[in-house]
Amino acid sequence: MKTKTLKKDKVNIITLGCSKNMVDSEVLSGQLHANGINVLHENKKLDHNIVVVNTCGFIDKAKEESINTILEQVDLKERGKLDKVYVTGCLSERYRQDLQNEIPGVDAWFGTMELPLILKQFNADHKKELIGERLLSTPKHYAYLKISEGCNRTCSFCAIPLMRGGHVSKTIEEIVAEAKHLVKMGVKEIMLIAQELTYYGLDIYKKRALPDLLKYLSDVEGLHWIRLHYAYPSKFPLEILDVMRERDNICNYLDMPLQHISDNMLMAMKRQLTKNDIYELVADIRNRVPGICLRSTLIAGFPGETRDDVEELKQFLQDVRLDRVGIFTYSHEENTSAHELADTLSAEEKESRAQEIMEVQQEISFEKNQEKIGKEFKVLIDKKEAGRYLARTEFDSVEVDNEVIIQSSTALPIGDFVNVKITKAYDYDLEGDVIS
Repeated sequence: MKTKTLKKDKVNIITLGCSKNMVDSEVLSGQLHANGINVLHENKKLDHNIVVVNTCGFIDKAKEESINTILEQVDLKERGKLDKVYVTGCLSERYRQDLQNEIPGVDAWFGTMELPLILKQFNADHKKELIGERLLSTPKHYAYLKISEGCNRTCSFCAIPLMRGGHVSKTIEEIVAEAKHLVKMGVKEIMLIAQELTYYGLDIYKKRALPDLLKYLSDVEGLHWIRLHYAYPSKFPLEILDVMRERDNICNYLDMPLQHISDNMLMAMKRQLTKNDIYELVADIRNRVPGICLRSTLIAGFPGETRDDVEELKQFLQDVRLDRVGIFTYSHEENTSAHELADTLSAEEKESRAQEIMEVQQEISFEKNQEKIGKEFKVLIDKKEAGRYLARTEFDSVEVDNEVIIQSSTALPIGDFVNVKITKAYDYDLEGDVIS
């Protein structure tokens, strides 16, 4: 039996899932740090004695990864390598009772909105005055900024409202204060995130206030890029695009999950819009902001999806030629309305359909990248890896989009902007040379 360590506690936070979880972990770490507690993200040295696992419960693969991670940490504890294992996040929120029974080695379980309770485990105070103060787990030149919690939508496949609750917006003042603090820390790019960006403000301002928020944020001195993620297409406030077009530091980039295109699927998914609505919206967006980069996510293998639905989706991609596409295979989630539908497609068939759809997009991506050869772009240097620099244009978000590969004998500081001329293009990446 291990005796209690006399060393000062060191906490390691392991984050799984989406960028919203990452922000939660950064806020937790900021609170712990403010209370004088040594805290790290994803510590590889294994010289910590306490672990907090921030879990994802979105789809089956994410749940499996979360459970395996918890089990790994409990095993370390049982072998005397850790003193405590705490679990928080979406999986814990949704399945806490079951998990407590199945994994008794965890010292405490917490939901998604129980930060003060986590802090109590460390005899730490919840310092509410620390608006925007968090320890970044990203490189210091970019950060995610969460503008709201939860979601009021009723998409039939989605369990997020079960784990995150209804939509709650932060005030414009809070968000701007957080952005200013991030800039003081060296952040040059912020990625606005929420479960549903375009719903922002309806609860506290009684109107869709994202255009107003963007104006205030774009006035923050030192903030070079503002990027929009997760904009719901139904009742999309087109005024957002007017602000984007007018303000130089708002990236011409929009991440708008569409999920499908066939009316049968859109109705079954409870997406509150039609195929024609989507075609018209994409056209309106491109008319208002010529050259905008449109990113979307799609779902393959939803209950009742036919071969015709798949072909319709492939045709849509060929018609509108989205710039970036990610695809999920359908995951049958308890307590969602889609769970009542028969999930008859095998995992292999879902994967096959996803691959088939992505092959169409891969060709589109290659062709669009080929068009960039010989053109010049301002890029942000993200990191140096294997002797080369990896950068992004304003049309590319972190990890999910294209990278620009730069070979340079001159040092390029991480987090700096440089101009490059594209010399080569591949399916999902570019190569370029620095130009003066």
